[in-house]
Amino acid sequence: MATTIFSNATIVLPDRLLHRGSVSVNGDRITSVGTPFPGAADTINLNCWYLCPGFVDLHVHGGDGADFMDGTAEAFRTVCRCHLRHGTTSLTPTSTVARMDQYLQFLELCGELHGDVPGGARIVSSHFYGPYFARPARGCHPDQDFLTPNAENAEAFTKLATRMPLNITVAPEIENANWLVQTYSARGVRFNAGHSFATFPQVEAAVAAGVRHVDHLFCAMSDRARLRQSQTYPMRGGLMEATLYFDELTTEVIADGKHLTPELLRLAYKVKGPDRLALVTDSMRAVDLPDGEYWFGAEGTGERVRKLDGVGVTVQGTALASGVMGMDHGVRTIHRTAGVPLPEAVRMASLTPARILGLDGDIGSLEVGKRADFVVLDAELNVRQVYVGGERLV
Repeated sequence: MATTIFSNATIVLPDRLLHRGSVSVNGDRITSVGTPFPGAADTINLNCWYLCPGFVDLHVHGGDGADFMDGTAEAFRTVCRCHLRHGTTSLTPTSTVARMDQYLQFLELCGELHGDVPGGARIVSSHFYGPYFARPARGCHPDQDFLTPNAENAEAFTKLATRMPLNITVAPEIENANWLVQTYSARGVRFNAGHSFATFPQVEAAVAAGVRHVDHLFCAMSDRARLRQSQTYPMRGGLMEATLYFDELTTEVIADGKHLTPELLRLAYKVKGPDRLALVTDSMRAVDLPDGEYWFGAEGTGERVRKLDGVGVTVQGTALASGVMGMDHGVRTIHRTAGVPLPEAVRMASLTPARILGLDGDIGSLEVGKRADFVVLDAELNVRQVYVGGERLV
């Protein structure tokens, strides 16, 4: 099998830039990283553009008119093709609050399409997100089947973990939350905290039970101000404060320039650091489509939201309702507006989420033996080329 060399590149390593470097690929794997190599059958000159590992999205709902909750293989493929154009080569389909039959269909399709999706980002894991929210913290999600964890529903939802990595979000304050985490983390399921108005002690108990990640920092979560509405004194910390406090917890930010100000991005970066803070899109079906109204969740049964001015909002325009941008936009935003060095901005979109998923031995950085998943960015950090397993798809 012939070797292909990507030459004359600015290679984005996890901790530095390597100028005028080269990466060699044989089949779907990286075989060398460093200075130019002789003897290649094919050489691709990148003209000093940035050669980055493919982005990994932990939290994504849709794009290009489709949502993972639409319940068809074609909807899954449409979303994967959409996000590939933005440099994402691996992703975890993320569900919404829905009906029981829709939850089960979503999980079934994740299992069927685990691995390569022709022409799109690879499905590497599943993010089961919705039934175990706290209803008051549901945000823009449909007000449908919120469930109390029990053996019957948990067994149905966790079957997928025997076939592929599975992440489940649970609000620490709901009944049986810690039972769920303790029981199924022992079986390989990874647990997040999110869509929760939990108190600090409730989060601390969830961490002790096995929760290790928190969804979209600062969004749909309790903090001192919210908890003060139900108790005058003493003031209490919530999920936000606990996320910043516990070193065991990784978290994520939606760096679209709309959900969070540069100051909040800087705070998250300073406290959690690039190894415990991932970038996510949290994007819905309106990615790459014009402003207007769309379904968040399944077509026809989800929640109506709007795309407006580069973000999703409720129909009334009074609250946020998901993202509408790709991962490349997030990298540019956190680099330019929050001052995060480019190697760390890219790391937060690649190696850090791969590590959170337990997949950093295979994807997430330009290292010998890892998958040849690349995104090529120009000097303005726009996507110019995307490769999945060494094959150019964009």
